[in-house]
Amino acid sequence: MKTSDFYFDLPPELIAQTPLEQRDASRLMALDRTTGTTRHLRFYDLPSLLRPGDCLVLNDSRVLPARLIGKRAGGGACEVLLLIDRGNKVWECLVRPGKKLRPGAKITFGENELSAEVVGEVEGGSRLVHFDYQGIFLETLERLGKMPLPPYIKAELEDPERYQTVYSRVTGSAAAPTAGLHFTPELLKTLQSTGIKVCYVTLHVGLGTFRPVKAENLDEHEMHSEYCVIPLDTADVINETKRAGGRVVCVGTTSCRTVESWAEEDGTLKPSAGWTNIFIYPGYRFKVLDALITNFHLPESTLIMLVSALAGREHVLAAYEEAVRERYRFFSFGDAMFIANGINPN
Repeated sequence: MKTSDFYFDLPPELIAQTPLEQRDASRLMALDRTTGTTRHLRFYDLPSLLRPGDCLVLNDSRVLPARLIGKRAGGGACEVLLLIDRGNKVWECLVRPGKKLRPGAKITFGENELSAEVVGEVEGGSRLVHFDYQGIFLETLERLGKMPLPPYIKAELEDPERYQTVYSRVTGSAAAPTAGLHFTPELLKTLQSTGIKVCYVTLHVGLGTFRPVKAENLDEHEMHSEYCVIPLDTADVINETKRAGGRVVCVGTTSCRTVESWAEEDGTLKPSAGWTNIFIYPGYRFKVLDALITNFHLPESTLIMLVSALAGREHVLAAYEEAVRERYRFFSFGDAMFIANGINPN
């Protein structure tokens, strides 16, 4: 298959710039992965689409306030975006202006409470940056850092917590697992009270999520790597759900990629941790996932390819065309889809 097979025309005004006031008031398109039929609901209607014994798999990663605005020792402003903790106070980062921030360049942030030096370069343009600080680095970032919003969001975010899920707890992502932004504590309680199980994985989302697919043929694309964890209790809940005939419903492509990365051929899971670069596109056979909750994605992105692997390219592109006609909101702060077999058209 070719990257261009996943193109669709998206009017720029449908890219959501701000979150809705009420998280679960977003629209929800339910797509039958077999027939391609759709229903139009609100996210707070999700309980009507799930069954007792189903299991929701949520990604509890929390976004690092990883965008730092600083000053170069030689004068002039600069920006540093933290990507990967390499240990010993060294982070792999994206920097601007790149020409001014070569190895040896020194930077200060805030009122000199944080300083840094560029100590190396990484293939692809990233820099290795050594930070010097007192106390706990995450607390320093909470004071000085800003949310690293996706490049297609131009508006300033008034409340940084709106780019975090209500269940986020393990800091480490460079971007939010956005399918989870629709949940409220009340909705989660309602789901659990009706017999829906909830469990958590961790996948720290990297900025590779936003990088375009440059290869013409999909089998030539090299997927970025991200760190993920499946705890013992989560593996147990998912395995028991499968044995009992319930559905495993992954919330977001990150949760999906985590469980599919570590699944045995028979669909069972063990507690696992490590880096994954799994690339899911049409032709892939899902081992664990039965249904998916996800947002509406970029044309020609690895995310729409994953969704197409589940529901079929033709069904997905037809649903996206319908979403455009119905003026759904797209991307991180946009509306959601529920994809499963047996969607009641009424």
